Amino acid sequence: MAVELSLSLQFADASHRALLPRHKVARWLRAALAAPAQITVRIVDADEGRMLNRDYRGKDYATNVLTFDYEHAPTVIADLILCAPVIAKEAREQRRELAAYYAHMLVHGALHAQGWDHEADDEAAEMEARETEVMLGLGFADPYARSSRAASKAK
Repeated sequence: MAVELSLSLQFADASHRALLPRHKVARWLRAALAAPAQITVRIVDADEGRMLNRDYRGKDYATNVLTFDYEHAPTVIADLILCAPVIAKEAREQRRELAAYYAHMLVHGALHAQGWDHEADDEAAEMEARETEVMLGLGFADPYARSSRAASKAK
């Protein structure tokens, strides 16, 4: 049974809009959710990504995904901010298909929205294992396996 999801999908940077149809974004998020959720996904440019990362995390650079989690239970409420230029650059550097990398960053952000973290080594191992499980379940390659990065395909 699919997890209930209320999704707002916003494109401040529409350069990858064709790769991110609403039904795919919703499918990728639902796969990572363990509870009903209200999630806003906003695709931004480097300037907005940098501003948000600087203002909220004190880091003066754009990053791939920012998660603003407001509630974990009974409903997950969060904003996921994905920076299109950073995601495109990282996908190229890692030789990953762009849609697969977006799916991974959405899964990663959705896990953060539910309280998962990767600051400590044991937390990182658990989170990576869960990300891998979700990505494989969606038909993508293991995002942490070196040999599978070039072979990942959008579903």
